[in-house]
Amino acid sequence: MHMKTTFSRRLTRTLHALLAVLCLWAPGARALADAFTLPEQLIGVTQGFLEYTVEDYLASSQTEGRYEIQVNTLDPRLRMPLCSQELDATLESPAQPLGRVTVRVRCNGGAPWTVFVPAQVRLFREVVTVVHPLKRQSVIGPEDVVLRERDVGTLKQGFLTQLDQAVGMKLLRATVLDQVLTPQHLEQAEVIQKGDQVVIIARSGSLAVRMPGEALVKGGLSEQIRVRNLNSKRVVKARVTGPGQVEVAM
Repeated sequence: MHMKTTFSRRLTRTLHALLAVLCLWAPGARALADAFTLPEQLIGVTQGFLEYTVEDYLASSQTEGRYEIQVNTLDPRLRMPLCSQELDATLESPAQPLGRVTVRVRCNGGAPWTVFVPAQVRLFREVVTVVHPLKRQSVIGPEDVVLRERDVGTLKQGFLTQLDQAVGMKLLRATVLDQVLTPQHLEQAEVIQKGDQVVIIARSGSLAVRMPGEALVKGGLSEQIRVRNLNSKRVVKARVTGPGQVEVAM
């Protein structure tokens, strides 16, 4: 009889304890969450830091474009102790906030900790692309290129942002449809060959004097080349301004 009474009392106490846990579970869970820095908070800190960093990068470099930021998901079981200070975020890599980046989120409180949060920053700008396949050694014309929006963080070989950076240049390699042009694709197209007869224009303000000349080297637009003045026989340096035409300052 005594054993049954003892068991009954233990069972009653156990049921009361379970009921108390059930009644207090919801606020207890909230209190538990308040004691930790959750993954959602780390993602929020990273997102805010990257938005500020990208805006500052665009302003300081005078770069135009729109950007998108995607912070990778973190393990939902991650529980870092609640920090006694405001969390500090810095760019771990790379040097510029473009492409795949890693942000170091650090607690500098009494119990410091560090979490590395990966993210992707896409910066979209209008860059020069070709509208149809072009052969190697082709000289690019205005009808060959157009500006189209691309994520420049993926363009590791570089890119061009002005059509006149490509028009008149010669291709070093063939291109395919919609290909982004890079500086490595291009070289100056020679509009003057060695031995060509050229017109030398000497300018001083609105005054211009023309004289015959001979190109001693080949040259592309805006390049400085050596030419011989056929009247005076002097060799001068002149800037190529077009096919068969160079200019010198008086």
